[in-house]
Amino acid sequence: MSTAKACVLVAPNQVETWDVPIFDPPAGGALVRIVAGGVCGSDVHIMTGEAGVMPFPIILGHEGVGRVEKLGPGVTTDYAGVPVKTGDLVYWAPIALCHRCHSCTVLEETPCENSQFFEHAEKPNWGSYADYAVLPTGLAFFRVPDDTSTDAVIALGCALPTVLRGFERCGSVRMGDTVVVQGAGPVGLSAVLVAKLAGAREIIAIDMHENRLAMATALGATTTISLNNSAEERLRQVRELSSKHGPDMVVEAAGVLQAFPEGVDLAGNHGRYIILGLWGAIGTQPISPRDFSIKNLTVAGASFPKPKHYHGALQLAARLQHEYPLADLVTHRYGIAGAAEALAATAKGAVVKAIIDPEIA
Repeated sequence: MSTAKACVLVAPNQVETWDVPIFDPPAGGALVRIVAGGVCGSDVHIMTGEAGVMPFPIILGHEGVGRVEKLGPGVTTDYAGVPVKTGDLVYWAPIALCHRCHSCTVLEETPCENSQFFEHAEKPNWGSYADYAVLPTGLAFFRVPDDTSTDAVIALGCALPTVLRGFERCGSVRMGDTVVVQGAGPVGLSAVLVAKLAGAREIIAIDMHENRLAMATALGATTTISLNNSAEERLRQVRELSSKHGPDMVVEAAGVLQAFPEGVDLAGNHGRYIILGLWGAIGTQPISPRDFSIKNLTVAGASFPKPKHYHGALQLAARLQHEYPLADLVTHRYGIAGAAEALAATAKGAVVKAIIDPEIA
């Protein structure tokens, strides 16, 4: 059996490059050659163990664009009914749904109760820090429209679907809203972009990295605030930019536990606080429950976007790639052997978006 390279997490903070088997796709699935694997902040939490114990060894990466090498028996279209053939670029949701569980069929929600997020590294695998991925039956993939930049798609790989999922589940941005976004990594940048498209009046991005704040401005932020300012000063600036009632929406996209109590403080009366970035940061923070009551504050969270959110993100990337500098969000590229370096740079915030490019030695 032929083999190819993959980045394998064998234990917390222990990343290795392995030769792993290349498998034929199953009926209903596809074998793809990875073109770009997005490095997500959640990957950092997974690597360090902050996100819990993983079923080691696993191939990292849940954001991917790849070129179809072989289609499984019976596959003639993608999961939106678009004809697909060998050589086409596809983008996929990283969870295979069973459509035979309570979550799938009754709640119509993700994650699926019977699906896996990871598979053993030496079995057919859809991790994207690799040369190849096998997309199993039930794992939705979508053909990338012609003339669409791979970088524009992977730049907001799972971040834009996460924001689309979060706003659908927790309440969308309304015309004229004031929106505060905590964190200007890919999730925060996606929130800025969607808020801009929805007609927000004021979009305030908070981050400590000037490169990320500059990207937030390019995607629609009207004001940026540095985390180097004190919490009191950040609150003062937000209040100054908002109406007397405070922001209509605060989006947590920082992935840092300390952001949560500050987000509650920043939120305005009758506002909404949407938690999107804290999937991987296990822990607690002190808050005053009374704040929820006296502000009439709605607090909600979301994770695990549905296939339709990946499809929507792909269509947005194809439509907006020339209007907004989506491809420019990809600031760093690493080969499979450089995955540990990519994860370290992402953890430090030194990159806006890093990708794994298997063509890099």
